[in-house]
Amino acid sequence: MRNHTVKAAALVAAGALLLSACSTNKEESPGGGGDNQASCDQSKGTLVVGVIVPLSGDLEALGKGISQSAQLAVDQANTECKVPGYKLALDAQDDQRDPTIGAQAATKLASEESIVGVVGTLNSSVAQSVAPVLAQNNILQISPANTNDTLTKGEDYLNSPKRQWKTYFRTCTVDSLQGPYAANYLVGQAGKKKIAIVTNGLTYGEGLADTFTVQAEKKGAEIVTRQKVGENDTDFSGVISAIKPFNPDAVYFGGEYPQAGPLSKQLASAGINVPVMGGDGIFDKTFIELGGKEGDLATSVGAPTDELPSAKAFIDAYNKEFEEGSFGAYGAFSYDATNAIIASLAETIGDGEWSADKRDALLEAAQKYSAEGATGQISFDENGDSTNKVLTVYQVKGTDWASVETGEFEE
Repeated sequence: MRNHTVKAAALVAAGALLLSACSTNKEESPGGGGDNQASCDQSKGTLVVGVIVPLSGDLEALGKGISQSAQLAVDQANTECKVPGYKLALDAQDDQRDPTIGAQAATKLASEESIVGVVGTLNSSVAQSVAPVLAQNNILQISPANTNDTLTKGEDYLNSPKRQWKTYFRTCTVDSLQGPYAANYLVGQAGKKKIAIVTNGLTYGEGLADTFTVQAEKKGAEIVTRQKVGENDTDFSGVISAIKPFNPDAVYFGGEYPQAGPLSKQLASAGINVPVMGGDGIFDKTFIELGGKEGDLATSVGAPTDELPSAKAFIDAYNKEFEEGSFGAYGAFSYDATNAIIASLAETIGDGEWSADKRDALLEAAQKYSAEGATGQISFDENGDSTNKVLTVYQVKGTDWASVETGEFEE
């Protein structure tokens, strides 16, 4: 495998995206811009950007990073009068990583004529119930985190891709690239040849493990066993007992950090002291806090946010308003998704007024959207997928993640 390292010069700084923050009225939402906001013409009323993510439970950290990053974009838009005549507001809904609750949140947001777009979801399994609701109501949705390919291209996405919903877009790349990129590193770079796979049985984890498996076997690795755990399991002794006789030199986990962290710890305690690797769902410091150990690996979408010149202004503005670094794996992607909604809205409205019959025009504007964002160039292909295919491998070093390789997947 040959990887193209992402050069800083190739990702042009986007400081112009974030104008210098003005004094903030703390009685308003963070970054609201008090005096400057008051100088904007907002006589036409308030339009709403929705967010659907887990804001409670074990994935709360990722959800809040998404929601707060969207809030920052909305606040800056108000300060900078990006939608003439209108004030923007954020309506963040807690889906509790549950598809049924996610669908209820989508139904609630869809009932508001003032809703112009939705940022979310975090979980691909939740997106499967949210996207049809928003599509039925012709409401623009841009996910900063869904990586399952079927959401944009259908179940037979490898042989006969077909766009599922004209309303659905995403700013992150997909598992058909992430899984193989991980396999190329784990087999080709790290030299692991006997790999056990564990999944949590959900859409994201299963899809990611499937694409990893195909490429790992192409690279000469043996998948010695594949096991499944429950999404709420905390005791993995049964799965560990099933894995141990195969003596793997690595374990690949398809799922999120609430299970991956304890699994890594329990594997080591059982004498299977090998690296655990997963996708973007485990790329959070909480993984380490829950038991992730030195040498464990994760892939995540995009280049490292804190290493991107284009993300510096976003990071600086975010850290002034929220807990430093809490934007997490998807915050910059959420910020870019929200700005795509806002810019498309501004183009759609022009000097006119918003009404629900402008939703088709808003979708057309989103499809044509192209701008430099915090994560790099933001645009969408014919399926609604991001044209940014960059991925990064991270490794646990001490109490944090460190990037070890950034590039695009190549066979």
